[in-house]
Amino acid sequence: MKRALGAVVLAAALAAAAHAGEQAIDIEQLAHRASAGDTAATRALAQAYYAGRGGVAQDYVLAAHWYRQLASQGDAAAQTSLGLMYARGLGVKPDMAQARRWWSLAAAQNDPGAQYNLGVVYLEGQGVAADPVHALHWFTQAATRGHVLAQRMAGLMHFEGRGTERDPATGLTWLAIAAANGEEGAEHTLRLLADKLPADSLAQARTRARAWIDKSGTRR
Repeated sequence: MKRALGAVVLAAALAAAAHAGEQAIDIEQLAHRASAGDTAATRALAQAYYAGRGGVAQDYVLAAHWYRQLASQGDAAAQTSLGLMYARGLGVKPDMAQARRWWSLAAAQNDPGAQYNLGVVYLEGQGVAADPVHALHWFTQAATRGHVLAQRMAGLMHFEGRGTERDPATGLTWLAIAAANGEEGAEHTLRLLADKLPADSLAQARTRARAWIDKSGTRR
């Protein structure tokens, strides 16, 4: 018990030290500006309450409040964040229907995080019937915008033939793109597949990946 308590105290001390160098946030001034419609102030408030930084105590309820202010004005990043809070039940009651609603609005504005989240929703059937075709659609949308986890999922689904006809070449290319962008899971998968593929398949996939990244400008 003493060891566990010591670990908690140490963790708290480290957290305090990590925040010690942060500039304190003037909450009253930010709230006044946010209430007057200043979107930058609204975003700063939401992020401060969500992360508990700048001398502000973490408060998911207030974070959700300010994210909702932005999301209702059509801010895609805030819509994605608010959807995540509904999915996880942070400051609001868990509600996957609301999560999908906000992610759908953000995805329509080409927010890759929201598109990836919708892909997961349809792949796993979170509050909806599992639909690999829709899942692959959203993963591909996010992948083309540089979302590395979506690139890996698009690669796996094409390689395995989920949501589409099996297409190993396309699958390997997306996996190679994700790996080139630093996604360790994709690189691990490619290494596992190396001995099971024709000798030049992986090399060709990596060449296609480099060409796609250079053309699209989505290298991370």
